[in-house]
Amino acid sequence: MNETLKVLETRRSCRHFKPDMISDEELKAIVRAGTYAATGMGKQSPIIIAVTDKTVRDEISEANRKVGGWDEGFDPFYGAPVILIVLAKKEVGTYLYDGSLVMGNLMNAAESLGVASIWIHRAKEEFESDFGKAILDKLGINGEYEGIGHCALGYAAEAPGVPAPRKENYVYYI
Repeated sequence: MNETLKVLETRRSCRHFKPDMISDEELKAIVRAGTYAATGMGKQSPIIIAVTDKTVRDEISEANRKVGGWDEGFDPFYGAPVILIVLAKKEVGTYLYDGSLVMGNLMNAAESLGVASIWIHRAKEEFESDFGKAILDKLGINGEYEGIGHCALGYAAEAPGVPAPRKENYVYYI
């Protein structure tokens, strides 16, 4: 089977990461793949914030936990040491789709390199808050951006699950 198709069929979300940091080479390759996602009219509305600093990562995890309403101590990123945050410029009509395609590229590129991933939501709420706006300000990011998602990355602490059977009537041909 073609390697790309194999990755697409076997990638599963990881909910238990080892604490080990992924290599800088892996991180750069995954991020680069994200920048090559298709975007509406080639406008490249998304941006990626790569978080590898544990203190900042933990602060973002805590903000995400609060938005999600979970008990103190819960880590919505499941221990992943790297968080890639995708945001997209709201003035571009296709921003949500563009950012979603970036997320897909990030997760599939990670899988191809043996790095586990999971899409974590609530980036929208985080970056509408003063906490998220302060991150953007600190990085010098201006404009109206909406958080699309977090791609949590790391090495899986356990084997991925078996894919669920595909539902009936998933595809219709004309």
